[in-house]
Amino acid sequence: MSAAVVLFDGEISVHYRFLWLVGGSDWPELISARAGQRNGILGAAAPGILSMITGLHTGRVPFRVEWHDGQPPVDPWWEDVVEVSYQPPGTEVALCAFEQFVRLTLPRADSLRARFCAEGMDEGAEQNSAFDDDPMPDRYLLALWPAPPAPEAIVRETSDQASYWHQVARGARRT
Repeated sequence: MSAAVVLFDGEISVHYRFLWLVGGSDWPELISARAGQRNGILGAAAPGILSMITGLHTGRVPFRVEWHDGQPPVDPWWEDVVEVSYQPPGTEVALCAFEQFVRLTLPRADSLRARFCAEGMDEGAEQNSAFDDDPMPDRYLLALWPAPPAPEAIVRETSDQASYWHQVARGARRT
């Protein structure tokens, strides 16, 4: 297995618990971004767009985006892990959260698999916000690699927050 190419490793400021990986200017409403899915933390229902949910409501979260040549192993310390198929609109995309836009260049723009990993979603939700010197209780990884389309998968679900958002996606709960 080849080493990961890090496309982004830093902090991103979330508002209302969400951020996007987009390639254009048309963003779907958050609920429709995961319509028909079983998982509620990585939406892939809108073409060319990924929507992600964090535990923290507002503030800074550590976030990393990696590119892999093939499917990477799942690190056992990630608490929540989901996967979806993703077809980016091109190699130029952006990681976005309201007014913050981080431009990323993907090595390829064909059929990809996207894995969203989370640690500390419950702690992030409990803390609610993280500004300036506040601790950052949750952190995230988005791993991408070339792969044919496949059904979404909830690989690991341990937090109450992930469970809640999975139920919202299935229509069992209202936001």
